[in-house]
Amino acid sequence: MTDNRTHVLYLIDILWGTGGAERALLRAVRLLPPDRYRCSIGTFRLKPGLALLENCPCPVYEFPVQRTFSVGALREALRLGAFIRSERVDVVHTFFHASDLLGGVVAKLSGHPALVSSRRDMGILLSPKHRLAYPLINRMFDQVQAVSEAVREHTIRAGGLDPARVVTIPNGIEIQPVAEADDGAALRATLAPGGGPVVLTVGNIRRVKGVDVMIRAAARVVARYPAASFLIAGETHEPDYMRELRALVGQLRLDAHVRFLGKTDQALALLKACDIFCLPSRSEGMSNALLEAMVCGRPSVATRVGGTPEVIEDGQNGFLVDNQDDATMAARILALLDDPELARAMGATARGVVEERFSAQRMAAEMAARYDGLLEARRPRRVQQLARQALVKG
Repeated sequence: MTDNRTHVLYLIDILWGTGGAERALLRAVRLLPPDRYRCSIGTFRLKPGLALLENCPCPVYEFPVQRTFSVGALREALRLGAFIRSERVDVVHTFFHASDLLGGVVAKLSGHPALVSSRRDMGILLSPKHRLAYPLINRMFDQVQAVSEAVREHTIRAGGLDPARVVTIPNGIEIQPVAEADDGAALRATLAPGGGPVVLTVGNIRRVKGVDVMIRAAARVVARYPAASFLIAGETHEPDYMRELRALVGQLRLDAHVRFLGKTDQALALLKACDIFCLPSRSEGMSNALLEAMVCGRPSVATRVGGTPEVIEDGQNGFLVDNQDDATMAARILALLDDPELARAMGATARGVVEERFSAQRMAAEMAARYDGLLEARRPRRVQQLARQALVKG
């Protein structure tokens, strides 16, 4: 029996279980209307036994590519093209650089799927060769979906894109799983046995995440709250930077106050265990961890970068501080610790903002509407192409 649902192939560079893009992709395949869509996921690198995929509702395929320009990449490109044709893929939606470059070209050469690219940051991870390539390949994409208005504006400016083809679809959070997650009480007792306030940040350890700024702010906070704990959850992506962070903790005599938790599958419990969430990033597209902290009813102190000001209204549902301003960051953390009622009110307002504007259901509905619009706009052209093919065969 022919399956007439729209087939969306999500193509992502790596499925390793450590990034917000991976979680956003999986939310989409779970929440797109199953009566109208069927989904597949393709990746160039798949971690064996990845727990993140245990309840994945669609098939996952690996097209192993180590280097974009290699014989192996050509072989996998042929496999990918054959898959797109044989599985009658209607939309190819790419995430990150290799998927944009290699996957985008293959999709264009493999029939007539609509081609969509997801842009999730302010270009911080682009290498020089990527910066040269994107203005050339951007014209391939029927649509570019940016995760925030700030990312959209950067993408248009840096990539020379037609603004009409760049849309904003913010991250979305599934409210119910957050509500049902462990309340974090036992975890808090383990990680902060002194009973003092807990400040948390969640994110992979990279310089752009600004953890050093939070550590400097911690020194100021601990001077007033000697029992305070600062928890840093995330996998180390830049070992040199991690060494710098540990040295800074030692220099500031914060060994008893700062804990590096590494990669964790208890992020929601940690968010519920903390008093304040801190996002000290130097650049940010739109932080999933920030949205999750808000759903948990936690007040946040975050840097005024990227898409964060689109989520946080300063003084209402959190505090915004300038990038690398550890003094003001500490002052805002102290303001929340000094006034528990203010912290509770901000946390409650924050949760309402996510429920109203940043739910995963809303994100999926917007994606579905964009896919439908693209396919509807392409339908007359596709009918003409099929008619010409029929005449040639006749």
